[in-house]
Amino acid sequence: MCGIVGIYNVPEASKIAALGIHALQHRGQEGAGIISYNKQFHTHGGYGRVDHIFGSDKVIKNLPGDIAIGHVRYSTTGGTGQNNVQPLFYNLDFGGFAIAHNGDFTDSAYWRDKLSKEGAIFQTSTDTEIIPHLIARTKGIDPVDRLLTILNKVKGAFSIVVLMDNKLVVARDPHGFRPLVIGQYEDGYAIASESCSLDLIGATNIKDVEPGTVIIFDKEKKETFYLDKKVTKHFCIFEHIYFSRPDSVIDNQLVYDVRKRIGEELAKETYVESDMVVPVPDSGMVSALGYAKQSKIPFELGLTRSHYRGRTFIEPTQKIRDLGVKLKHSAMRLFKDKIVTVIDDSIVRGTTSKKIIKMIRKAGAKKIHMRISSPPVTGSCHYGIDTPNRKELIAGESNVKEIKEFIDADSLEYISIEGLHKAMKSKGYCDACFTGNYPVKKQ
Repeated sequence: MCGIVGIYNVPEASKIAALGIHALQHRGQEGAGIISYNKQFHTHGGYGRVDHIFGSDKVIKNLPGDIAIGHVRYSTTGGTGQNNVQPLFYNLDFGGFAIAHNGDFTDSAYWRDKLSKEGAIFQTSTDTEIIPHLIARTKGIDPVDRLLTILNKVKGAFSIVVLMDNKLVVARDPHGFRPLVIGQYEDGYAIASESCSLDLIGATNIKDVEPGTVIIFDKEKKETFYLDKKVTKHFCIFEHIYFSRPDSVIDNQLVYDVRKRIGEELAKETYVESDMVVPVPDSGMVSALGYAKQSKIPFELGLTRSHYRGRTFIEPTQKIRDLGVKLKHSAMRLFKDKIVTVIDDSIVRGTTSKKIIKMIRKAGAKKIHMRISSPPVTGSCHYGIDTPNRKELIAGESNVKEIKEFIDADSLEYISIEGLHKAMKSKGYCDACFTGNYPVKKQ
């Protein structure tokens, strides 16, 4: 997933960037960083959450300037580790170059192999690092022209912010796989992965950065360029199902409204009589509201979720083998002798669903019907979401009946791909994880 922020021509830009990436914390909890510019580059980052890394005034004071970029990391290509915390910074022939990236270059393995054979020394294992190495090998005087040349070469998903001296560059790939929005902030501009980030800082006139667009801020002026590639919109449909915050406006639609419509369509397709509709928090919450509204079955918060779970700090023994799921979810004592419809956004490996159903049964439920607000996830994402490979995906190896038996539900049904697209009320989405129709092949 990852989340990015860019701030231009705003006093104390790093402070605003810190607030911006804090609002994007749901997009990545492994690490965070900010790089600012004030005649020279200033950088700070670390492993962990935003409030832990940027929780002191001293840290922000050491990031002066009216331009800054920020990043929260959820690893896809490259894995975890301090070296992979973004933004990345390099000294190139024209000066400093800092980049923060959300997405996945589908040709990163090709470029990494080619560049390594040419003598490039990689400092990280992220796909993002191919960009500075390619720019260093691209002829030309103007660094922005060199960046544009590279962005026209690479393939896959990228929403990026780049800081070069007094310039801030924002770019989104021609398919628009990952979200990116821009707004005005005081006398400058703010860019972020989601509108909730810009809402927090008080930005105005918020709108999408269109696919295939490159925006350059330089000396308090803004210029827009377009990549030399055909724009074919394939926005990630899972952003609406799960990843984005419900209060974000993504692709001109409020995520909350979309999720509620998905729940309504799910109820139309998979209605079953029950005593209550119960969401798996937090991801199943809004779709469950839609399901309950459409089915006219009472909505109940029968499962609670701890937001302070962190890592399991006690090694579970056989006696308490379900400790991990109990630290995250717990069942209320309202299931006794009830028929329950449980709503979740997806089933990936099936292990969590199995433990939740076991928990509800132990609380006394008579029957448990599982309803999923996405079609079966049968394939990995190549565009910036860390999904397992097909063999690790339960729907990649098993049919719905087999999954139902594995998780021990009385019934299991998913929304259809047609129902999902109907709920979206818009065209141009990537649904490859459900259909196998990948818009850009992985090299």
